[in-house]
Amino acid sequence: MKKIFAVCGVFCFSLMFATVSFAAGTIKIGGLFSVTGPASFLGEPEKKTLEMLVKEVNSKGGINGMKVEAVIYDTTGDATKAVQLATKLIKDDKVSVIIGPSTTGESMAVIPVAEKEKIPLISCAAGIKITDPAKRWVFKTPANDHVAAEKILNYMAKQKQKSIALLTVTDGFGSSGREQIKTLAKQKGFAIVADEVYGPKDTDMTAQLTKIRGIKPDVIICWGTNPGPAVITKNVKQLGIKIPLYMSHGVASKKFIELAGSDAAEGVMLPAGKLAIYDVLPKNDLQYKLLKDYDQAYRKAHGVEASTFGGYAYDAWLLASSAIRKSGTTPEKIRNGIEQTKKLTSISGIFNMSSKDHNGLDLSAFEMVKVSKGDWSLIK
Repeated sequence: MKKIFAVCGVFCFSLMFATVSFAAGTIKIGGLFSVTGPASFLGEPEKKTLEMLVKEVNSKGGINGMKVEAVIYDTTGDATKAVQLATKLIKDDKVSVIIGPSTTGESMAVIPVAEKEKIPLISCAAGIKITDPAKRWVFKTPANDHVAAEKILNYMAKQKQKSIALLTVTDGFGSSGREQIKTLAKQKGFAIVADEVYGPKDTDMTAQLTKIRGIKPDVIICWGTNPGPAVITKNVKQLGIKIPLYMSHGVASKKFIELAGSDAAEGVMLPAGKLAIYDVLPKNDLQYKLLKDYDQAYRKAHGVEASTFGGYAYDAWLLASSAIRKSGTTPEKIRNGIEQTKKLTSISGIFNMSSKDHNGLDLSAFEMVKVSKGDWSLIK
């Protein structure tokens, strides 16, 4: 009997010690995602990805023995609401780092809050102005839009396509992409022969496309996030326009093909992160295993394939958790750890941060892909 009590005592003590060890501290990570609203195709997979990763790390004992708590709010894609919720995360929830927001406009609105309160912000949006010029407390995981624009123009050069008709959305993402394409086109000797825009809530772009058809450019480049690009793709098909259509990386998910319809989307080209086409990558590609593991875990948890946009949250988690492991849990230490990141293999690419580069990705982050038979295929 004494032996039984002794064993029980040791067992209970072990449990108590394990509990104390895990409860020695809690790391709070904030999340700002457009879970509902027009940009839900961005925010929903971001939220689900972060929740999945936090659950996984806690099941393995947390980070350095500390439990991770994710405090996530839905911004609905509204910049004003994003600012209010960022303030709440910092003032009320006492988070040490914020992942998100999902869109460029929201991110630009939240930046002053992060900078003033000295809390690292890892945006999941692509606009170059988020991190260029570099702000001390602000980072982002999608490759800069000028990288995506350059990827398109480099491919166009190989196809001897010279004249461009632009059709961009009038939000932060579209305006930034438009600016980058025009700057790079001038540098590389391309001609912008049409410069049309559309509103985020517009449901028909046949007027702009009819003008473009009359000009007869070599290509059309559309820059935006769904649903606009899907509408434009349908309109191009309806108008019988045969001009090659390029999209931005802002539609690099199966949702675009679903919204546009596989028939209308057939042949559409764009720069995309490797997640969209990882199954055709060489098995020795540095990102292959991580991409495969993420996709399989996401499918198991949610019944659908992982998206590039969820990958942006995955990368933000990698940056934050790696910094916490190596540098510490205070906002300052996390910020420093993120900035010192080198050769971090992620969903979006290989991150190499510096004090002047708070994005850390280059042209290798993208592959040119096209829609073929209702799916993505790698352009070789």
